[in-house]
Amino acid sequence: MLWSDEGTFMAGQTETVLNAVVEGIDSGRLKPGDVIEEAPLMAAHGVSRTPVREAFIQLEAAGLIRRLPRKGAVLFKPTLEEFLAILEVHAKLEGLAAGLAARRLSPANARDLEAAVRACEAHADAQGDEGPAQYYQLNMRFHEVVAISAGNPVLVEMIKTNARKLMAYYRARYRYPGSIADSAAEHRRIATLITDHRREEAEALMQRHVQFDQVTVMDLLAAVG
Repeated sequence: MLWSDEGTFMAGQTETVLNAVVEGIDSGRLKPGDVIEEAPLMAAHGVSRTPVREAFIQLEAAGLIRRLPRKGAVLFKPTLEEFLAILEVHAKLEGLAAGLAARRLSPANARDLEAAVRACEAHADAQGDEGPAQYYQLNMRFHEVVAISAGNPVLVEMIKTNARKLMAYYRARYRYPGSIADSAAEHRRIATLITDHRREEAEALMQRHVQFDQVTVMDLLAAVG
């Protein structure tokens, strides 16, 4: 095997491990504070320690994990101060995406946005407060469509990375009575502002939609543990 081929092969193994950890975060299988050991990842993906450690370096650089000496890594678990700081940035990013989407919405994106909103509304109407995990997946789709509609791939990746730091807490939000109905209703209002090309209003409402006050943040931190 040529060196360049070996390097490509190793990079592919690193990406496989990295994607596995990210999928665990997105699905909720990995939770804040969970220890991620090297050996199980090596066994699961048939790789050596090197690509696992390379994946950990990249995940740590993104702020998703903290590496532990000789123990693998631990999934990022924010303090109250860290949570509020990340949330402040995340709200700005989401708001920016909504504002850009209001300027750049294509017919195809408009159809996807309407479908995402209707799916959230259908869940809220049919199940009420039930199925928070299922609703969260619909919520993720709504925010994904808004981000894609902004027409800026760099912004999309920034939103995804930042959201993963708080994903477990956003997921826990929907366990509270009335939160699913409130979320679906806000999605409709945001989508209406975007499709009406009301950029400043869409940006402001999206920022409020993803924000929490400090008391709510403390409740979520306690709920996730």
